[in-house]
Amino acid sequence: MMRKVVLYTLMSLDGAVDDPGRYFPETADRLGPPGFDDELIRLETGMIERQDTVLLGRNMYDEWSRYWPTSNEQPFANFINRVEKVVVTSTPLENQWTNATAAIGTTLSETIRELTTRPGEDIGIHGSIRLAQSALREGLVDEINLAVGRVLDPSGRRLFDKGVLDDLRTLELIRATPTPSGSLWLSYRVNR
Repeated sequence: MMRKVVLYTLMSLDGAVDDPGRYFPETADRLGPPGFDDELIRLETGMIERQDTVLLGRNMYDEWSRYWPTSNEQPFANFINRVEKVVVTSTPLENQWTNATAAIGTTLSETIRELTTRPGEDIGIHGSIRLAQSALREGLVDEINLAVGRVLDPSGRRLFDKGVLDDLRTLELIRATPTPSGSLWLSYRVNR
């Protein structure tokens, strides 16, 4: 069985994806972005436990390679620091990070095709909005997981912005879970 490509992002109810700290604000007892409740942590943990590879765009890699190696935000810090990271970029990586390699000289579809034919678990696309949009446009995503915060945010980019898709895509709902803080976890299978 081929590995699944699983897109995961944090967003506001109206689809903004640039600032998770705005959608999951910190609370007095939970500092730092984002302020997840226990149910969101449980759902995210279940998803990342099924992944052994993460695709990142270059900008996300540069940002995350400076932040996550010294972070204690669990369980994501342990996961992202140990997992294989494949960076879709046209230039060599400047920042070193454990288990990170650059996919230079290949297209996104070639990179995903090669990864999905290897044995292993799911392949995640975390953050990396332009990469996520390209993967959606090219029909390379098998599952979408959205952690939806309880805010409306009129600024910033949208994952499903105009021009991302050129045709209608149907999805099959896997799970819709409300959380104690008023957020929502949505999981969809992308029909091909």
